[in-house]
Amino acid sequence: MTDAPTPFRLRDFQRATLKALIQTILPHLFENGSDGYDMPELVEERIGKAPPNIRSDLTQALDVFGGRLGGLLITGRPTAFYRHPARTRQRIFGAWGVSAIPLARSVHQALRRLVLTTWYATDGARTELGLHPPLHTRRPRVSWEGPLPGDRTLDEEPVARQRDRDSVPGAEPAPRAVPPAVTLPDGATGDVNLTCDVVVIGSGAGGAVAAARFAEAGREVIVLEEGEWVDAPEFNELEGPMVPRLFAEQAMRTTGDASITLLQGGAVGGGTTVNWMMSLRPGDDVLDEWSSVVGLRGFSMKDLAPHFDRVGEEIHARTPPADAHSPSNLAIFDGAKALGWVAKPGMINARGCVQAGTCALGCRYEAKQSTLVTYLPRAFAAGARLYTGATVERIELMERDRPNGTPSRKRVHATIRRPGSRDVRARLAIDAPVVVLAAGAVATPVILERSGLGGGGVGRFLRLHPTTAVLGLHARETYPLSGIPQTALCDEFIRRDANGYGFWIESASFQPSLASAAMPGFGEQHRRHMQLVKYSIPLIVLVRDGSGTVESMGSVTVSRSGRVRIRHTLTPYDRVNLRQGIEAAARMQLAAGAREALSLHTPMLRATDEAGLSAMGAAPVSPNRVGLFSAHVNGTCRLGVDPENSGCSPSGERHGVRGLYVMDGSLLPTAPGVNPQWTIMALASLLAERAL
Repeated sequence: MTDAPTPFRLRDFQRATLKALIQTILPHLFENGSDGYDMPELVEERIGKAPPNIRSDLTQALDVFGGRLGGLLITGRPTAFYRHPARTRQRIFGAWGVSAIPLARSVHQALRRLVLTTWYATDGARTELGLHPPLHTRRPRVSWEGPLPGDRTLDEEPVARQRDRDSVPGAEPAPRAVPPAVTLPDGATGDVNLTCDVVVIGSGAGGAVAAARFAEAGREVIVLEEGEWVDAPEFNELEGPMVPRLFAEQAMRTTGDASITLLQGGAVGGGTTVNWMMSLRPGDDVLDEWSSVVGLRGFSMKDLAPHFDRVGEEIHARTPPADAHSPSNLAIFDGAKALGWVAKPGMINARGCVQAGTCALGCRYEAKQSTLVTYLPRAFAAGARLYTGATVERIELMERDRPNGTPSRKRVHATIRRPGSRDVRARLAIDAPVVVLAAGAVATPVILERSGLGGGGVGRFLRLHPTTAVLGLHARETYPLSGIPQTALCDEFIRRDANGYGFWIESASFQPSLASAAMPGFGEQHRRHMQLVKYSIPLIVLVRDGSGTVESMGSVTVSRSGRVRIRHTLTPYDRVNLRQGIEAAARMQLAAGAREALSLHTPMLRATDEAGLSAMGAAPVSPNRVGLFSAHVNGTCRLGVDPENSGCSPSGERHGVRGLYVMDGSLLPTAPGVNPQWTIMALASLLAERAL
């Protein structure tokens, strides 16, 4: 059963527009008669491999931007973009980026990111930037990578000492035992009918915990995961091959206006496979807010504390030692101390970390205690089965709930596709009385909508922790590609506004492809900034969004044609917090010794003194005026007692459907104000225990 795909090809007009765009965004690739390192072909190939919705958006963007109307709007002449001389192309493309028309800014950003992220994921770009090869191929080159000095054992702290791992190169991890049924039983194809006690949809922070809890309680569990199984030796620490395999929609998922990039896991392990390991608990004030906003009871810290403790031990959440802080994390401590602000170490879920810095590309060393090495192996040992490449189409209710309280039988319909393609291998129909939706705060409401189980709070109240960065340029080498990405945070301003909302500051990993999309601008200016990567420190500002409102300011919806739409709007309080956060991060950079702080505004802003800091704090943060991203996507099926403004009852079940649970980040009633992995795991543990 194979749906033969039609080979993707851009039209001649689109191909000409794309080449002209690449020449505008990366002009140095075409100097001295160079052919551009085959970039037009690479970008076209990437468009062809993109998910259908992303591919459609990009080809439409090429049509809108490259046509005669695009030239007419800027130059007054109805000339296609590729026909203009190089200097005029630069002016046209730049004008679209600062246009007063939101759509123009969205098109500019979508095309700019496409080209930049494709180039900076190549070996040629890494060589141009003077970056070191992946750590597993060499000896450590900077003091904040590799095992730490000393001879303490692995269990005493999360970071490896020299006694634990004498040398990094050649330390090939042993492949994990392949879990049961990552492929279809006996090579089956066509229609496959199965039965079990519990179907878990998703294998990330919530789904894997739920699968382990149910399986270890004796339930027959089947886990469905849309992404693929990637084993430790396959994590080669390179963005080009790993990002498309590990991130949802190949890391090209954005809000509808392209103003916020959403970085969600897309392989087995979900976000736990690609996150930066920061493990934090929400404050009591956040849990109290959940009670007041949506009427929740039974979710106080008293209820959750045992599960935080249990999960914390299971994922080895520990505070890293002081000598494990990279220059980026030390900048938080140094800057906060100079300014009189609060800064503290954060916990990470690691065991024997060698500080490679490539956490976002999967952990080759199996040090990150993701669900790949914790809950999923436990679930498999207890008999759970996993099917990868499984896209869940809908959940069908086969019968009504029984009078004795037994959940009704449900049928999960899923399509199995071959890895790396859209070829359909088989279609599954799995009958079970209990279904756990843990597909993430985008896919979970989509599955409910497509199943006819939407309405009320489903798809509403999206919370993102909108995030931006401020780059500090230093005279010394900081090499932010190595070291543990996040071991420190400053939460001085987490409750700065009248509603008790605010922002916090952390450091970030600086992988060139993902970083190039965040860095504003194009052409020689963008290239110069990228060439300073070895001397930079990236600090990120995370805003606890939703301040000042109990209404929905973000949503995930499905159109009649089946298209998924993601919308998010900052409240007036959020915008102030974001502006204040940018200024605070820039101030911290200068206090920590940076000679210059750079924002992600379009155009980029610089600060070396009070005047520059004030300008950053006053600059617009409307859509596509400043680079925003988020790895914390929550809230679209939130817990609550009122079906009109929540997706699930306090039991975690979809209102009115016994036995259909949600156990992922979409449950969170409001933004938690901390990295949410630990909270999601603790919630899943609590709800699974109550469901048994």
